[in-house]
This record gives sequence, C-alpha cells and structure tokens, in this order.
Amino acid sequence: MHTVVDYLIDHQVRYLTVWGFSTDNWKRNQEEITSLLRLLAQWIDKDAPWLNSRGVRLRHIGRLWKLPGFLQQAINKAVELTKNNMGMTLNLAFNYTGRAEIVDAVRRLVKDGILSQDIDEELFSRHLYTDGMTDVDLVIRTAGEFRLSNFL
Repeated sequence: MHTVVDYLIDHQVRYLTVWGFSTDNWKRNQEEITSLLRLLAQWIDKDAPWLNSRGVRLRHIGRLWKLPGFLQQAINKAVELTKNNMGMTLNLAFNYTGRAEIVDAVRRLVKDGILSQDIDEELFSRHLYTDGMTDVDLVIRTAGEFRLSNFL
C-alpha cells in the first residue's frame, strides 16, 4: 500500500478509494469474516501514523455502525488522527456497496424532511458517503475480475 500511496501522492492524485469488504461479505463463513476484520484493524493501527506523516486524510465509507466495536474504534482513531490533513484522501470502503450507499442517502433525505420535488442530483449527491469528492475517474479491479460488484 505504501508504494501505491506514495506514487499517487507524487502524481497529485487527490482521491483513492480502496474497497476491502462488501456488505455482501457478511454471507461468508464466520472465521473468514473475523480474520478480515482483524486484519483491517491491524493494518489501520499500523499504517495510520504513516498515512498521517504523508499528509493523507483517511475516511471511511460504508456502514460503520454495523462493524464490530474494535474495528469502529480503529477506524475512528485513524480518521481523527488524519482529519486535518490536506493531501490525498484515502477512502476506506468497508462494509460498503453502492446500493447500500443509495439507501443510506435516501434515509438521510427522509430524516431531514426533504420533499421529493426538492430532490435533484446535486442534493442527492450531498447525502452520499462521498459528499465533497469528485466523481470516480478510474476503477482498477484486481484478480482479473471484470465486474464492478455493486461498487459506487
């Protein structure tokens, strides 16, 4: 990850989103899920200080409240540590799907009491996890996969 982040910083890429866990991944076996969750928490604890030293701002996109407490704490600590950084933004998409993001945006609109006739693309965009960021320009899918798997 360090090599990729350094390269993107050097080439003035402002946003990087890494998708590590889909809401669909909860259907996997419990042992695999637990391993993935612990691995992410370890990575965050280890790399957040380095990201901070590089001026990277870490953000989480996805349903944070449905993650185990230890992982929520690790994510929140790293987000807090890097919140004032003005360099590249690294979005960690964990417990995320595009459809879940749309549902959560609609729920926020309803909660805010916004009437349907007042909703347009700009207003809807402001209720997405990615509010304030540019639209995605490039998606790289590893392992030879060609599908987007409900991303963005």
